[in-house]
Order: sequence, then C-alpha cells, then structure tokens
Amino acid sequence: MIPPRIRRRRATDLDGCVAALAEVHRVDRYPLNWPADPHRWLREPHPARAWVAVDADADADADAAIVGHVAVHRIPDQVGGPPGRPTAEVARLFVAPRARGLALGGALLARARQWANERGVDLVLEVAAGGVAAAALYERTGWRYVGTSIAPWVAPDGSPVSVRHYTLRHRAPGSDVAPASTARRRASRPAASRSSGGSNTSNS
Repeated sequence: MIPPRIRRRRATDLDGCVAALAEVHRVDRYPLNWPADPHRWLREPHPARAWVAVDADADADADAAIVGHVAVHRIPDQVGGPPGRPTAEVARLFVAPRARGLALGGALLARARQWANERGVDLVLEVAAGGVAAAALYERTGWRYVGTSIAPWVAPDGSPVSVRHYTLRHRAPGSDVAPASTARRRASRPAASRSSGGSNTSNS
C-alpha cells in the first residue's frame, strides 16, 4: 500500500471528511457528541489551516480517498489581559479506522507542528481523559501534559467530561524552556473549538 499523502484541505474535501469522521465516530465515539451539521463542525471556527490525508490507492475524486484530517485554530489573547505568545489549537484530528497502523496521526500532528514552527506559534490541544491511545501519541511526540479540567460540554447522557490539556511550545534556537505556569495559563484559556461537544482528537 502506498502511504497516504497529506495536503491542504479543499472545500471539495468536506464530503469525504464527513464520511471518514462518521467511521471514526462509529468506532471511537469521536466526536463524543455527533454534530448536528458535521460539515459546519469541520469548517468552524474558521481554521488558520487544515490538512487532509489522502489514500493514494483510491480515486482522487472519491469521498473514500480522505482517510485523515487535522486543523489548527488561532487563539486570541484574552481581552484586557497582557499580550501572550501567539498560540493555536490543534483540533479535528482523526484518522479513519481503515488507515490505522500507518503512523498517520503522528504525520498529521507533524504537519501542524511544521506550520507552527514556521510562524513562531505555540500549540495546544485537549483530549477526553479516556483517550489513552491519543494521549500516548502526544506524549511520545513531545507534547507536554499541563492539567485536566471539566469540559464546558457534557456527554450524550448528560454526565460531565474530563479533558486532558497538552501544549507544545515553539522554541527558537537558543531560547529557554517556558515555565510550567505559563503553559498551564495558556492551556486553561477558552479554546477555539471547546463548544464542539467533543474533545479535539480521536485515537489514531
């Protein structure tokens, strides 16, 4: 099998993205709450950048060609607060079950990290506390766990959901490591997609 290739998401990719997301939801229950309009869920909030993984063995025009997705959303500084470091949230990360085992989740994260490094942007993300495989992926690829909180949305049965917060700080050559307190403050800010009714990542 030829490994999937990763490219910028196009408007015409959305049907394929939703089809792949439906597979992920069936297997992993991600997103925890299926959105009323999944096309809109993928488009909003307007991402700074989004990428898809495309199955090189499939017809490029077929919806089934999309086997993975990730987006980054810029996080504005708090109104009235001190200026912060430029930060974006990794969101809507998922890999279709049929494309697992190809390290595709890590490749999608690497693409987001490349985008952030080129712009001097820190990254944050969150994942439901039960997402053990996803958390292991982040920690294996250099993300730093900075705390757990209760999500502002609830599970389908109305119960509260705990989410784990991770950060990945851009470091210019020769720069110092950020204090843990700075990372925790950034991770605790309202994120661009926390009203989505599901944590931002699936097991991949």
